[in-house]
Formats: sequence, C-alpha cells, structure tokens
Amino acid sequence: METILDFSGWKWLNESRLTEDGAELTIAAPPKTDWFNNPVPEDGELPEPVANAPFFYTEVSGDFVFRAKVRPNHWYTYDACALMVIRDEYTWIKAAFEKSDFGTNAVVCVVTDRVSDDANGCNIEGDSIWLQIARAGDVFAVHYSLDGERFDMVRLFRLDAGAKVKVGLEAQSPAGEGGLRVFSEVSLEKRTVMNLRSGI
Repeated sequence: METILDFSGWKWLNESRLTEDGAELTIAAPPKTDWFNNPVPEDGELPEPVANAPFFYTEVSGDFVFRAKVRPNHWYTYDACALMVIRDEYTWIKAAFEKSDFGTNAVVCVVTDRVSDDANGCNIEGDSIWLQIARAGDVFAVHYSLDGERFDMVRLFRLDAGAKVKVGLEAQSPAGEGGLRVFSEVSLEKRTVMNLRSGI
C-alpha cells in the first residue's frame, strides 16, 4: 500500500532551502555539492568522501519502493536531482537524472560500498523523468520512466545496507554554481517487489 507522505517528519543531512508548491518540492542545491566517494586514487591515496549535497530524508526499515518525478533544471555538468538510500558515508545508493560530462541529460546510478561505482545510463531528451529505487532484502533495483507508467531497469545489485536506511531526495551541483531541483509525485510504498528487474 502506498504511504501518504507527510514531509513534516522528514529530516536533513546538509540542510538547504526547501519550498512546497502544491505537489512539488523544490530543493536548492548549493554550489560545489555532491555525494561521491571517488574510486580514483590521488597521489596513491583515495580521496576523502564528498557528502555535502542537501539530502531530505526519512528512515525506513525493511523492503520498499521509493519513486519520484524529477526536474533538475540542468545548467552545469553533474547538476542533478537524485533519489538516495543511505546507510552511512561509505554505503549508499544514488539514482540521478544528471547533466553528464558528455553534454547529455542522462540517467545515472552510483552504488557506493566504501568507494563509488559510477555508471551512466541512457540519455534523455526531455527535462523531467521518474526515478525509482526498490529494495528486497539486500537486493536493490534502480528504474526510470518517461511516463510514470512503464519503468525500465537501470541497475540490479546487492548491497549490505543494514536493516534501517535513510531514504530521500538529493539536490546537487558538483561542478557548478548551484540551482533549484524540483521533485513531485513522491511516493514511498512499504512492499516487496516480486520482480526486481521489472520493478513490479
């Protein structure tokens, strides 16, 4: 059953400006903000994790399906709206609609288990899409949709995320001067997806 979301109980990591206009939530992404644990060593050492982008979340135990329509207002490379699932600074998932370093608007998935495994998916012509993260035990699936009806798989993977996780909305501008990230049709269902590849 779909949970009717009451955002009054949600919390922040890296609090930012949040505005509500009907069914839309807009989060301001400050300049030079991201979640990314760079896997590429610098001078023989892994860089420190970056975890300074605003994340507006609730805590969830057990299986779930988390979904939202996102509109990032892409201006700078790596600008994005994202859905995230976070255990801690070293264990998290990000499903993003992002301005890629190839100049496209792309579905991007980052899976972090100490370091980030960063993967660009398909390029999108429009300015908004639906994103979804589904959990069944320690198996997760990320999906996207162009119409909010048919969801296509981006990634299927296993991650030891713990029994309770932070689930929420992230707004980022890693290389840019910031901007507004718009989320709507946000839903959180406490259910187990029977077919993680299809997301239903």
